[in-house]
Amino acid sequence: MKHLHRIFITFAMLLCCTIMSATDSSPRVEKNLSIFNDVLRQVDMWYVDTLNYDALTETAITAMLKQIDPYTVYIPARKNDQVKMFTTGKYGGIGAVIMQYDSAKVVVSQPYAGLPAQRNDILAGDVIMEVDGKKCAGKKTSEVSELLRGKAGTTVRIKLQREGVDKPFIREVVREEIKLPTVSHYAMLNDSIGYLAFAEFTEHSSRDFRRALESLCHEQGCRQLIIDLRGNGGGLISEALTIAGYFVPKGTIIVTTKGKTETSQRTYKTLSDPLFPTLPLTILVDNHSASASEILCGSLQDLGRATLIGEKTFGKGLVQNIRRVVHDGNLKVTTAKYYLPSGRCIQGIGVEPDIAIEEDSTKMNISYSLYRKHCYFDYATRYHRQHDSIPPLDTRLDRDNNGQFFALDSLDLVDFEQFLAEQGFTYETETSRYFGELLRFAHQEDLDSTTVAHLEQLKDQLTSDYHAALWKHQDDVKEALESEIASRYFYQTAPAIIALRRDAVLLRAIETIHNQSMH
Repeated sequence: MKHLHRIFITFAMLLCCTIMSATDSSPRVEKNLSIFNDVLRQVDMWYVDTLNYDALTETAITAMLKQIDPYTVYIPARKNDQVKMFTTGKYGGIGAVIMQYDSAKVVVSQPYAGLPAQRNDILAGDVIMEVDGKKCAGKKTSEVSELLRGKAGTTVRIKLQREGVDKPFIREVVREEIKLPTVSHYAMLNDSIGYLAFAEFTEHSSRDFRRALESLCHEQGCRQLIIDLRGNGGGLISEALTIAGYFVPKGTIIVTTKGKTETSQRTYKTLSDPLFPTLPLTILVDNHSASASEILCGSLQDLGRATLIGEKTFGKGLVQNIRRVVHDGNLKVTTAKYYLPSGRCIQGIGVEPDIAIEEDSTKMNISYSLYRKHCYFDYATRYHRQHDSIPPLDTRLDRDNNGQFFALDSLDLVDFEQFLAEQGFTYETETSRYFGELLRFAHQEDLDSTTVAHLEQLKDQLTSDYHAALWKHQDDVKEALESEIASRYFYQTAPAIIALRRDAVLLRAIETIHNQSMH
């Protein structure tokens, strides 16, 4: 069977390479299709066992398309709900994030406020035991997610286990069409600076952006706007074009696309008069800001309408369209490259920010170990069970807490420390783990006993005391705990609000805005 897979993959790759190199592709397509068809026919005729030709053909197509780029993919009919997700951001489901807790179980990570899971009292931390009678023990997150999703209006029967509840219980949930918010958070940071975090460019997302923008500017007094595109992987060009049009004159060129066909040669201009033509803009970006995010931030940078702060963006300057194929499948295919107003194509290069700030994601202190072992998650689950409510969250960065808003203190950290002891938490640094490997090799290679003794002494010095590490990195630990706990009460907006308090890139943006206003 493995040999047969290689046959199909080889011919698929041959087909791809031939098509890509041809000037007059039609005869070559026919030639290579005839080769592929003949191989398939002869395998069908002569191979010793009966085969799953649908699966083999899908494997061949997938292998072929991988040779082109990461974004050109075949979507079989059974996955057509993915097409809807690409373009609209909608799917039929219960409205909850799930996660792989360990190899044996999948748990609810977070229900979305106001959606079916939350309305049916499904809580973060609930273990998903069965979905419509199908046992979930040992399944992957993707498999359980597929069971939970389905046509809006249908009912799914979910068997759950909850800590503190003696027996498993059933929730029958009517699936709905789920549309996650594209504006993940917006608020005033002080009397003049508004903040708007934008998650993705899906169908009608520009409307959500406009509603948040108008609320900030017309109702809350925003005179300078920070748009957060960090982590935004992009989406529809049309939505980026509409949003850009809120800030630049009608008829302004935002992006052009160039491809093989005449239809792929397009110039995109803003279609309406701007809503806020003079509103000062600062855009936060990182190396996960891609595609339509790069069109928006790059065009506004080229046009002198925005200051970019953060990391260099991802560098996805390719345009995909979805084309129907036979038997109800779809092909998401790269049809063009896009070019910003200055003429630059950022494919593989990205957009350089005006003010570069490298976010240090390489440090791995005890906070990382606590996250990886689900300690924050488990503590928040217990905390939620013991506390009916918490104080409100504060989005303002220009005032002291004074105990009016939710924040953890040293006593809470002591309680968390006790929780870790009860759970038998052990902490081994990466340095200690790798040093243990070094010591093992030293014994295996029979190094000099004095050398080994010195290494043993050094290992003792590297042995981790999680109590000391916890207090040394208490700011990181408290922020992670606050985020996880607050999300139990305020759902998806909570982590964004908590993160604003210690966001180095955001604080630099505020400082830059302040300095600019002084000149």
